[in-house]
This record gives sequence, structure tokens and C-alpha cells, in this order.
Amino acid sequence: MNQPQTFSKADFSIHSATTLGYVSLTVANLENQLLFYQQALGFKLHWREGNQAGLGAGGADLLHLTEAPNLKKYRGATGLYHFAILFPDRRQLALAIGRLFALKYRNSPTDHIMTKTTYLDDPEGNGIELYCESPEDGTWTLKDGKYETRRADGSWSDGREALDVEALLAHLRADDRLDTPIPPETKLGHVHLHVRDIPEALNFYHNLLGFDLMGYVSEAQMAFVSAGGYHHHIGLNTWQGVGAPPPPADAVGLRYFTVEFANSEALREVVTRVEQAGLPANQTEHGLLIYDPSQNGVILKLS
Repeated sequence: MNQPQTFSKADFSIHSATTLGYVSLTVANLENQLLFYQQALGFKLHWREGNQAGLGAGGADLLHLTEAPNLKKYRGATGLYHFAILFPDRRQLALAIGRLFALKYRNSPTDHIMTKTTYLDDPEGNGIELYCESPEDGTWTLKDGKYETRRADGSWSDGREALDVEALLAHLRADDRLDTPIPPETKLGHVHLHVRDIPEALNFYHNLLGFDLMGYVSEAQMAFVSAGGYHHHIGLNTWQGVGAPPPPADAVGLRYFTVEFANSEALREVVTRVEQAGLPANQTEHGLLIYDPSQNGVILKLS
């Protein structure tokens, strides 16, 4: 599989099998959000307790929702840019996009060459990406700090082409139903965050937690970090403004996302680094909760 070359490793590198687990959002209307995620995206409702619910593909949760009163959406703040749901192949992505088209739900199909994707917002303005890998079509690289995409034949692309939706939907079968749940192999592929300063964020995610730096594109104000050579598990940008403040307490949006470790030794290595750095941490029922410098919540836990 074509993958971008690792840009930089910290003195400590996070375990290569580290993945992301689920995203937790604070929502203003739980009923509406549950309806959207089940009907428009095909998520399954795993559980519901009072003002909270968990959804996913039938196995581990991919999304937690917590309702709170009198919330609103804020701009110009740090937080979630989007969370990205990774489908196992083009056919499953075609089913997901076909469902959105059938519902006439606004979305933006995009060809990143090495991935096929569409972007949309949920009813409360939380950004979502639905994608599948397509490394056979090409890959992205970084040259002189600039992002470049090359197709498999070596030709250049800006990596933001309009997706050939007709070609994607050709993967569907005549008897396919668009109202079927997402397949059990579906997972959280990555999260992309608004931060106040990229070097500061990289100091946290790269130097402290040990994610490998896959690319820092200064002119685009974005960076990517990952574990195990993946193109990115976490995206970082300052598109809400350098120095952007964290969202107020009454904001809808990101509560935290989970970083999940393959074994207790790998988790302990990172927890020890957090403790040695004197970073505030809170042991919760879900795992160890910490915050990056832009106040984006991160939970460290076993997978």
C-alpha cells in the first residue's frame, strides 16, 4: 500500500498499533441527533441512558452523544473541525453517499486521490467526513513543506478534486438497499482539530504523546500526525485563527476523542510521560482524560 513517508519521529514514538476509538460530542437535542445519525448515516444505536447515547457499527462505539441544555454553536474557537468515519471499501462508501443523496442531505463528495470521501455537517454543525482508502490511485507527499498529491501515473493533483460520483455509485448492486446499517468493519479513521497554534499542538501530540509527524504544511496552516505510518490519525489546523480561544462552556461540539492502545504497557508508557510533564489529568470511567493546549479533550485508554 502506498503511504506517505514519515516526516519526523520524536525521541519517543507511540506504539504502532495505537488507534482512535470514538468521538464524544455535547449536543443540544439528543433526539434529533440520534435520528440523523441512524437515518442519514446508518449508525446503530448501541445504548441510551438518560441524556447520553452511544452509536456505532454494532461493535465498539464510534460516537458518544451527551445532551445539555441551552447550547449553541460558536465560530472562531478551537475544537472539532471534523471526525472521519472510515469505510472498508468503495462499495460501502457508495452506499453511504447514496443514502445521503436519496435523503437529499447536503454533502460534498471529494477525491483526495489516496482516499475517496464526502464532507457534511450534522444538524448541529459538527463536521463529518465519510471516506475509504484508495492508495492504488496515488498518494500524497510533502516537498519543501508543501502538500503535493500524485496520481498513480505520476501526474500532479491538488488532492481536492470533485469525486466521480457516477463511478463510485457503479459499485452498487441492483438489489442494494440504502437503509441498511453501516458494516461492522467501519471505524473512526481520524479526527481533525482546530487548534490555536500548530507548533504548540505538535509539541503535545508529537513530542509528548509520541505520534509521528507525517507532515507540517506551514503555508496551509495544517499538520498531520499518526501512529504506525498511517497517513494521519489526527489533523491540526489554525483555520479558526492563530490564538483562537477554546469554545465557551455552553457550546455544542467536541467533548473528547479517545486514543486507544493495544496493550497496557503501551498505555502506561504514554501515561508516564503525561505524569512526568506535570500535565493535569483526570481518571474517568472511560479512561485518562487530558487536554491539549487548545483545550481539546483526549482520553487515553486500552482498546
